Amino acid sequence: MNIAFFLLPKQEVVCLSTHSTLRQTLEKMEFHRYTAVPILKENGAYAGTVTEGDLLWFFKSKQDLVFETAHHFTLADVPLRTKHETVRIDSNMEDLLRLAKVQNFVPVVDDNGIFIGIVRRGEIIEYSAKSLLGNSVK
Repeated sequence: MNIAFFLLPKQEVVCLSTHSTLRQTLEKMEFHRYTAVPILKENGAYAGTVTEGDLLWFFKSKQDLVFETAHHFTLADVPLRTKHETVRIDSNMEDLLRLAKVQNFVPVVDDNGIFIGIVRRGEIIEYSAKSLLGNSVK
């Protein structure tokens, strides 16, 4: 199965840039109710995924950091505690399944590392359930 079938394209994915401030990050994550969001470099390459945990640990490490001063820091300042692996668009389902075990979504990149979208864990589970149980799964 071609993973492009499951791809949520970049235009439909909530992303942040390495220059996004912590305040922008928090507000965007709260608005969309996401616990993790992909980060992109200026050239569109995938830079990593920021999680709520990354932000909490960063706030904890900066004694003078409060929400009102969060606009003084960017995502480039935040250490990402987990490396979310990517797959290329020509990867197979086994690659997706391996990563979906530990990631809410799997970032998809082209041959140059440019971010082109994500595959959500829910889509993979739904496909797997239909494969195992037949089309009766909704």
